[in-house]
Amino acid sequence: MPLVIKPTTTKVSETELAKHNKPGDAWIAIDDNVYDVSKFARMHPGGEMVLLEYCGQDATEVFWGLHRSEALAKHADRLLVGRMEDADDVDEDDMIRTRGDFSEVPYAEAAWVRGRFSPYYNDSHRDYRLAIRHWIVEELVEEAELGELSNKPPSNEVFLKMGEFGLLAARIGPGDHLKMVRSLPGGVAPEDFTYFHEGIAHEEMARLGCPGYADGLGAGLCIGLPPVMNFGPDWMKQTVGTEVLNGRKRIALAISEAFAGSDVANLKTRARVSDDGKKYIVNGTKKWITGGCEADYIVTAVRTGGKGASGVSLLLISRDQAGDGFETKRIKTSYASSAGTAYITMEDAEVPVENLLGEENGGFLCIMFNFNHERWMIICYILSGARGITEECFKWAVQRKVFGKPLVQQPMIRWKLARMIAQLEASQNWLEHITHQMCEMSYEEQSFELAGDTSLLKFYSTRTATLVADEAVQIFGGRGITQTGMGRAVERFQKSYKFGSILGGSEEIMADLGMKMAVKKYPSNARL
Repeated sequence: MPLVIKPTTTKVSETELAKHNKPGDAWIAIDDNVYDVSKFARMHPGGEMVLLEYCGQDATEVFWGLHRSEALAKHADRLLVGRMEDADDVDEDDMIRTRGDFSEVPYAEAAWVRGRFSPYYNDSHRDYRLAIRHWIVEELVEEAELGELSNKPPSNEVFLKMGEFGLLAARIGPGDHLKMVRSLPGGVAPEDFTYFHEGIAHEEMARLGCPGYADGLGAGLCIGLPPVMNFGPDWMKQTVGTEVLNGRKRIALAISEAFAGSDVANLKTRARVSDDGKKYIVNGTKKWITGGCEADYIVTAVRTGGKGASGVSLLLISRDQAGDGFETKRIKTSYASSAGTAYITMEDAEVPVENLLGEENGGFLCIMFNFNHERWMIICYILSGARGITEECFKWAVQRKVFGKPLVQQPMIRWKLARMIAQLEASQNWLEHITHQMCEMSYEEQSFELAGDTSLLKFYSTRTATLVADEAVQIFGGRGITQTGMGRAVERFQKSYKFGSILGGSEEIMADLGMKMAVKKYPSNARL
């Protein structure tokens, strides 16, 4: 979907262009297309005089140093008056690629998308990815931008559309749940769907560039529904799975507390069975629950037994059934409140006993099984987001001129880009390797065999994101800390990348867990 400026047969000479050089009669040329900005000048966000300074001449260089391509897309057709007479006819190579296309900027896409040979991906994966990208641009981008700025959560209509398209189901991996929706993106058959397809869906969601709103679009589903589908009774899988995957209901996962973040085994929220044996009575609090404010269902970790991991259970709490003692309050965090991040209070909240997931006091194992997939999902998101920021930096470095030459001609800028790209490419290859292992293992095998590898990759990926965020701000300068304009994506990323460093297990916990798993496998006969 390249940016197409409507064709015109009107030719404009340099002499004619130069005549239109005053207020009320102002033309400018950008990429050999000529625009009448006489009336627009008064509405120019940067001020009328700034624009009029360049009227009657070619303003290509200064325009691209100050504007994103959507500014041209928004106004071009309405203001176009002709094309410079000595300019070549426009062909597809001249058209600006929009966010709905695969980018041609070096390293802006994963290697397999760029055409490199891959043992994991084929043309069907490209078609699938492009289908999701087009759908997101057409259905989500506009509302996402509004939601990110206004803190308004995603609408029910958006969730229903995602369910209809199959994008909700595509974000929790392969399995029988894929048959609960009408179709999957790109026409992929449920039996052909793998973790590589799921990973693509996460990566494309991350490209939205609206981190708070994007998390409101089902981050809670990605970590809250798998425990239901893997450990819930059949009635729960069918009822809750169908409702959530089709966008009719929303779900979240509530593990963290103010008392226990990474220390899951020491959570304090308690649940006891009622005197009539029909329900659990839950008392406690949960904090930092993504999507919790809008969730209809909350998969909640509670203490049903003694101290430590052996006393933890998982319950599915239905907001409609929990009673007046169940309340969610919105927490303001670094990114938009459209994520629905919640503080949950439960005072004698009621949960039917049949809403137990797995066995009573066996919830810790369910949580640990779920953590691997959650961490892998975070890796997909953070690396895709970081790659998008690297593309922004590359484009800016080529467009922006300082000291009389493009920024990219400065050796220090190339060094910064090199560091970003090198770590991204290494992380991506490690991610693809782990994803392949996931495709070859059962869910239980993944949980044990890949726990260390996934933890280390999450640690390395969030360190990569830290580097990218830091260098991106340095490359963009003041624009990298400005909420609007050329650097808005960088500003959002540098405010939100630390979520990946904390959620699903902090970097310190991830690094330590990776090494603990390695020590467990250390051979007794290994000697220097």
